[in-house]
Amino acid sequence: MVGEGEGQIDQAAGPAELTPAPDRDRPVTRTLLLIALVTAVIGSLGAPLITSVATTLHVSLDAAQWTLTIALLAGAVATPVLGRLGTGTRRYAVVLGTLGVVTAGSVLTVLPLPLAVLLTGRAAQGCGLAVTPLMMAAAREHLSVRRAPQTIALISVVSAGGVGVGYPLAGYLTDLAGMRAAYGAGLALTAAALVVAARSFPRSDRPPAARPDAVASLLLSTGLLALLLVLGEISLWERHRPAAVALALLAVALLAGWMVRERTLTRPLIDLRLLRHRAVAGANAAMLVAGAGIYLLLTCITRYVQTPAAAGYGFGLDAFRAGLFLVPFSVFSFVAGRLSLRLHRRLSAAALLNLSTVVSMAALLVFAVAPARLAGPLVAMSLLGLGVGGFLSAMPAVILQVTPEQETASAMGVNQVVRSTGFSLGSTVTGLILAAYTPAGAAFPASQGYRTAAWIGCAVTAAALAIGLTLIPTRVSRTRSV
Repeated sequence: MVGEGEGQIDQAAGPAELTPAPDRDRPVTRTLLLIALVTAVIGSLGAPLITSVATTLHVSLDAAQWTLTIALLAGAVATPVLGRLGTGTRRYAVVLGTLGVVTAGSVLTVLPLPLAVLLTGRAAQGCGLAVTPLMMAAAREHLSVRRAPQTIALISVVSAGGVGVGYPLAGYLTDLAGMRAAYGAGLALTAAALVVAARSFPRSDRPPAARPDAVASLLLSTGLLALLLVLGEISLWERHRPAAVALALLAVALLAGWMVRERTLTRPLIDLRLLRHRAVAGANAAMLVAGAGIYLLLTCITRYVQTPAAAGYGFGLDAFRAGLFLVPFSVFSFVAGRLSLRLHRRLSAAALLNLSTVVSMAALLVFAVAPARLAGPLVAMSLLGLGVGGFLSAMPAVILQVTPEQETASAMGVNQVVRSTGFSLGSTVTGLILAAYTPAGAAFPASQGYRTAAWIGCAVTAAALAIGLTLIPTRVSRTRSV
């Protein structure tokens, strides 16, 4: 519950937050966290397998890159639609149906078939990323007032921290038995999550919202697809700049058309009036900008440590060992998520968000000044985990303290799309910076490119901090239970 006028989670509860949860809460909590973790792991499987896909299927690296891109695009496009569709009594069916699609897609990734089939499977797997807001909505409706905010915060952290589980697991299995073994592990995980959800996901008895408007859904989905494609595909800007500009303009036109359509609906796909609240608008703006800085550093470090020493820098790590660099990121994300639950008793959600942004900025600073020694990227990744864990833990509290309960999935769905947009922007900016520092005919950028990217990331994160300090109020005008 939000403390009276304080913008914090249950400030009056004090030590009660640390008491064991009621027995009825624990099975639901475990189910929601398991589903969120599995979908995050499955979504991250594409990154470490790009090289293996290229060599196994005899395609270019650009083509293999789509095994990651198409999953992220599918998740972002499906999120707002499923957030509205999966309300009330429909939520159980939507979650199971989505996990069924993910499982079917996982089957396609295991079969020894051409790239087109693999991409179809990865797109289906990416839809699983859209269920995270539904997990939050279920937690808010079915868990106790003490357990709900804690679980929502952990779901948010798990949805990003799961990458540190999927990346090294996929790398190890690929080295051991090939890429199909890694995708086979994904199939086993999704099948298990589907079984658990069928047995334990809570059913709502609340009436569902009106079904999403087909025209609004089409405009938003295609607009997001065009936007994320133009942000995430570096090759478009490098090789086909006029096409990239045209696609960007198309995305703006489609999203503008969607906003016009939304204003005519009594039950819009996304209630844009929620974005008028200063806390919600500020939180989403901070998520967009901070997300770019976060993914910029993640991209830089994973590329830097895999660069062979012959380039004059880097450590020449293989996919598995490079993936291990993401383990401290995930571990410290989870640690920060748990610590934030205690800090919420003394700090407002806005203050915790800003503090976490400062920690993320420190991670970028460490990498900017000390990338040459192995400890530099390792410490930077650990600090980034702390920053991301605290940031994503506080984010739902900032938004949901002024959001009606029935709008939980929709509001957090918007935030997840904003997160995906920020991540795509960070990835694209990183690629363009490193490309600018790559000499003609060279395979790797100059080391100065990484330092430049890190300093730009510091500036981006500082902008996110400025947004948090100026736009997100520490006190809210009205309160709602989380």
